[in-house]
Amino acid sequence: MEARQVMGIVQRRIVRMLFFFLVLVTPVSAEEPVLKLTLKESIELARRQSVVIHSATEGIAAAESGRKAARADFLPVFNTSYDYTRLNKEPEMEILGHKYVTGTRDNYTWSMSVTQPVFAGGKILRNYEISDLAAQIARTDEDTTVQNIDQEVKEAYFDILKAERMLAVALQSVEQLKNHRDTAQSFYDVGIIPKNDLLYAEVQLASGQRNLVKAENGVAVAKARFNTVLRRPVTASVEVEDILTYRPMGGSLEECLQTALERRPEIRSTNLGIRQAEKGVALARGDYYPSVSLVGNYARAGDTPSVSGSLYEEKDSWYVAAVASWNFWEWGRTRYNVDVRKSRLVQAQDGMVNLTDLISLDVKNAYLYVREAEKQIFVAEKAIEQAEENFRINRERYKEQVATSTDVIDAETLLTQTKSDYSNALSDYSIAIARLERSMGIVYPDSIFTFVTGKGGN
Repeated sequence: MEARQVMGIVQRRIVRMLFFFLVLVTPVSAEEPVLKLTLKESIELARRQSVVIHSATEGIAAAESGRKAARADFLPVFNTSYDYTRLNKEPEMEILGHKYVTGTRDNYTWSMSVTQPVFAGGKILRNYEISDLAAQIARTDEDTTVQNIDQEVKEAYFDILKAERMLAVALQSVEQLKNHRDTAQSFYDVGIIPKNDLLYAEVQLASGQRNLVKAENGVAVAKARFNTVLRRPVTASVEVEDILTYRPMGGSLEECLQTALERRPEIRSTNLGIRQAEKGVALARGDYYPSVSLVGNYARAGDTPSVSGSLYEEKDSWYVAAVASWNFWEWGRTRYNVDVRKSRLVQAQDGMVNLTDLISLDVKNAYLYVREAEKQIFVAEKAIEQAEENFRINRERYKEQVATSTDVIDAETLLTQTKSDYSNALSDYSIAIARLERSMGIVYPDSIFTFVTGKGGN
């Protein structure tokens, strides 16, 4: 019994030694490399990764295939067929009381024909033009999708910078609160201030630490959203280049409106839709006219699968024909179809008017938000100067014990708030610029800033 116990102890020690040996020799996996992106790199990555853009590209491919299919209607159509027919008896006819066989029970036929449309009332041409416009609309819709993705990336990018600025403010606030708590502790230790003052400083430090945790979480949330826009793993590490700074915006509201009416892809798409509707009216009117085609046919027949003829018919035959058809009376159906197309044209034209109004409103709102955020930046900058001086004075007064702990904490809170306001105003301004650019149909890396984008940052 004792021998088994000793053996068990030895085995357990050997297992422990092996475990620690494996832990020591197992290489520690390297940390995941942090991807640092500029705004340009972020937009390019999002464009490559976006399934929405991929879907729009597939829409272009489908529209192009439809256009090519419509173009094929101009060309001749080739057709071939092979059939076999077995009769219940040999065909015959009776002449003067005598019956004569006129065919065979087994009949094989192979034929090939070609049909070339000559005139169809303009319907073939109009159908092709409609398909060509559909391809152009698909490409314009892709432009719209790309601009939407660009805007999402810009907003997510600036949200990260905003969250990081707020984190920096929270860190600075905690550091200032710690310094004040340490000063209060030293004063309390020598009996200069009561316990309540020290407790108040410690409570405010705890509140600042809670705000720091929120700020850290805000950065994580902003990065998760950014990764989602770029279709990266939501937990992937990422850093972005800090370009959050004030840059004056050039251009008046009237210039922005004019640019939007010229560059918005939605306007181009709607214009193409109007042209489609016009072609649709002409397409419907094509039914008023006859259609003319040239037909050529070659056939082989026989009583065997080789279609090499029989006693009763030649093995091959051919013909060429001109075929005209015209539905000259359909109880007004063509006129009603034309009326339908006309109504759709009016709807498309009304849609353009409505779209123009909405875009004008969109541009004006975005422009006003930019100007509002711009003014907030100036106000916040001035407030920071005043708050910093106020905090410095109260901190010095507290050291001289001519100010209370509450005065210092209030001054620090005011300074933190003004810095937060400045970071908010700066990021709101950048996001407002991004939205104004989108409302104007400006594609990255073009910019409405007065500086050249490729040389200055954004």
